[in-house]
Amino acid sequence: MTDLEPIIRLAAKGDGVTVSGRHIAGGVTGDMVDEAGAITPGPHHIAPACRHFGVCGGCLLQHADDTALAEFVEGRVVNAARGQGLEPSELLPVHLSPPATRRRAGLHGLRTAKGAVLGYREGGSHRVVDLAECPVLHPSLTALIAPLRRFVAAHGPKGMVGIDLTLADQGVEACLTHFPLEGLGPTEAALDFAREQGLARLSFDQGYGPETVWEPEPATVTLSGVPVSLPPGAFLQATHDAEHVMAADAAEWLAGSRVVADLFAGLGTFAFALRGGSKVLAVEAERAAHLASKAAGAMSGGRVLALHRDLFRSPLQPEELNRFDAILLDPPRAGARAQVAEIAASTVSRVVYVSCNPSSWARDAAVLAEAGFRLAKLRPVGQFRWSTHVELVSYFER
Repeated sequence: MTDLEPIIRLAAKGDGVTVSGRHIAGGVTGDMVDEAGAITPGPHHIAPACRHFGVCGGCLLQHADDTALAEFVEGRVVNAARGQGLEPSELLPVHLSPPATRRRAGLHGLRTAKGAVLGYREGGSHRVVDLAECPVLHPSLTALIAPLRRFVAAHGPKGMVGIDLTLADQGVEACLTHFPLEGLGPTEAALDFAREQGLARLSFDQGYGPETVWEPEPATVTLSGVPVSLPPGAFLQATHDAEHVMAADAAEWLAGSRVVADLFAGLGTFAFALRGGSKVLAVEAERAAHLASKAAGAMSGGRVLALHRDLFRSPLQPEELNRFDAILLDPPRAGARAQVAEIAASTVSRVVYVSCNPSSWARDAAVLAEAGFRLAKLRPVGQFRWSTHVELVSYFER
């Protein structure tokens, strides 16, 4: 009889890891594996939700149930913290975004001799998976897959095009890149497409930035009850439910702060969540996002003020930071090494750090810990359902 070995955890790239350290593609915690690598499914191994699973590079963990997914998300965050010698005083429950809630998507389209293919790339390949379904996307985005495929087949160029979709308050915003509109016919077809599909906005980017051809009314996204102008390509949290959980955590943890600096503020996702009991300075380098949050702040009572500043090249200095009761930061994946060093040197005693990269967060968190901060609260967040992409929201105090 062949000896079976249990899979005890999921690795960072989604492989199952056995007791002896073997990595087994397609394995889930609780599965059993024989010497040849054949898997006997365990209690957490489920049927994938999508027919494209295993080929499409968008999802790696559809064969794992919610218990295994939550353990994976928590493990990625907690292990990153422990790798820097950090242990949270309170580890909050993992938040997993449900299926059919993703409000952003980056697809690829390619015209072919028989029509067009449209979808995500295959794992480790430039080939496009021709999507028939996508259970992670909000239904409003999924409904556009077939019409977009027909539009690319009829009017697309010879090469690959990019298709970015975002769910705005008014409907779906679509931006097509590397997609030239040459002549009256294609332009009229694009307008007809936008009208028929009820798009909030349709833009084309031919290498010089998005050019809007259809926008019946200004596209907005509502953040904590405040409608904010949505520039083409602007960053949003992937799901509304995860945004709500993280913003609510931040507001609870920073309650009582009179003045807060929101660094890498974007459109104001957290700034507007904090404005109820605080005045908030929203600092952002990307000009369109800065102007959008500035206008929304002025229209919503003036408790959110905006500052245009590149925090990588010019981080707020200790004498500037000392004016605030608390700091919130939500930097890109690279983290905020320079800004965190200045926070550590300041007199600020309360910091909320939101991150989409546990590794860079843990590196920055170690700098805060060395300066006397303790990791008071930590919540792992899995808003990119069935992927290995993990996020978190954390609270430090000293």
